[in-house]
Amino acid sequence: MKNELAKNICRYRKEKGFTQEELARRLGLTFQAVSKWETAQTLPDISLLPKLSQELEISIDKIFGYISYDKQITIYEAEYKIPEYYWGIEPSKMCLRVLDLLPPSRHLKLLDIGCGEGKDSVFFARNGYDVTAFDISDAGIEKTKRLAEKANVQVRVFKADILDYRLDTNFDILYSSGVLHYIK
Repeated sequence: MKNELAKNICRYRKEKGFTQEELARRLGLTFQAVSKWETAQTLPDISLLPKLSQELEISIDKIFGYISYDKQITIYEAEYKIPEYYWGIEPSKMCLRVLDLLPPSRHLKLLDIGCGEGKDSVFFARNGYDVTAFDISDAGIEKTKRLAEKANVQVRVFKADILDYRLDTNFDILYSSGVLHYIK
């Protein structure tokens, strides 16, 4: 268990793009503490697990390795690996509705939940929204990054499971096109 925990802390820290120093700072610890966890020299104190889970944006079960990350989590992973865009690159009609209801006449932060390949995220960024997006699919995240780069816009995109993700900042708009039905 100790080695599995060490491996998972390291893996998910890197997926978030955190250095050991950054994760330690967020947890109020020294980087040496995180280093010792990742080399299986020590274990995190049980009282730190909720905060560690929150910072890594995964469940405590995943930290301990109880949820397999090797199996396919989404049916779209294989579809997103093809060069073409499975859903196309035109934004959904819901995007236009959001634009009508909350036009970006002021700074608006939008979270695209389950962004897929990024077509809606990029649309919102091109129209002046401050966009953050996440998806469970690695291939989808990579396509979102490429589409944003091609459109010359910024979309902060990261990997997360809607069942584990917890908001840690405020957003003006929570947007989702076809993902919320996965929540029980």
